[in-house]
Amino acid sequence: MYTEQDVLASLGTVLDPDIHQDIVSLGFVKHIKIAETSLSFTVTLTTPVCPLKDVIRLNCEAAIHRDLPRIKTITITFDAQVRPDSRIADSIAGTIKNIIAVGSGKGGVGKSTVSVNIACALAKEGALVGLLDCDIYGPNIPRMTGAAGLPLERDEKIVPMEKHGIQIMSMGYLIPPNQALVWRGPMIHSAVRQLFTDVAWREIDYLIVDLPPGTGDAQMSLAQSVPVTGAIIVTMPQLVALDDARRGADAFTRLSVPVLGIVENMTGAVFGSGGGASLADELAVPFIGSIELEAGITASINTGRPYVLDHDDGISAAYHAIARHIAVRCSMAAIP
Repeated sequence: MYTEQDVLASLGTVLDPDIHQDIVSLGFVKHIKIAETSLSFTVTLTTPVCPLKDVIRLNCEAAIHRDLPRIKTITITFDAQVRPDSRIADSIAGTIKNIIAVGSGKGGVGKSTVSVNIACALAKEGALVGLLDCDIYGPNIPRMTGAAGLPLERDEKIVPMEKHGIQIMSMGYLIPPNQALVWRGPMIHSAVRQLFTDVAWREIDYLIVDLPPGTGDAQMSLAQSVPVTGAIIVTMPQLVALDDARRGADAFTRLSVPVLGIVENMTGAVFGSGGGASLADELAVPFIGSIELEAGITASINTGRPYVLDHDDGISAAYHAIARHIAVRCSMAAIP
């Protein structure tokens, strides 16, 4: 009969396609059980949002058949344990593993829509997700998610709202409806900090933070208050939006926040296409998706049902691809 060491030696030739290390040294292989001609084991991935799970399965099976030919039946179980950005635990109390900022250089590019749909896509694929609306000037996440009302308080902390399987917190819950905030830098910094420390977040794999447009106090406060795992820049195809997105990316770089990629929103006949990809090439960062201009997205915003929840089309697929890219980049950053 083969031994556990035989199995580990064989699977040690299988690489994670994204991390480019073998799955044994990464600690992915667990619960090995061997019978005469059958084998079962578990592969614990670094994210449930793994786009290449089937590739790993096929490569594991091929390695076992090659090296251990008496094994005829192979049963592989997949689970996931998202690895945290270790800097976050050192900075704030709580159970948030990764913080992803979604920003833009200007308003009106659909940044909040992208944030909401990324969060829902991550949750649909099995991740524990939080959505934090830090847009102090236009906190629209409550309407866009249908998570209206007032959050509860427990043990002197605010309990996040929950909708679509996502924990949600917004500046919109903390101010009277229709009231504008006229705050200076110190007040903004305090408010951003409190959205992390004074909210009773439960376990979260990925906290998506929707920022206000521009490169001002909220962006600086976020980067100075908590370690941000990475940032996504949302733009539109036309040159004016690209100019501002370039400034937004530069602001994150200056704040030592890695730019994980560029998303081109509202692409199509009206605004054109290709600008986001060109900007990504210029900045040497990934271009991670283009979202077509589609009336159904507007309808989903108005009804509080994010688009990815009810559609299985190219737009939904693009949002899921962006979500998977985020998950993979977080996993890569957490591997020593």
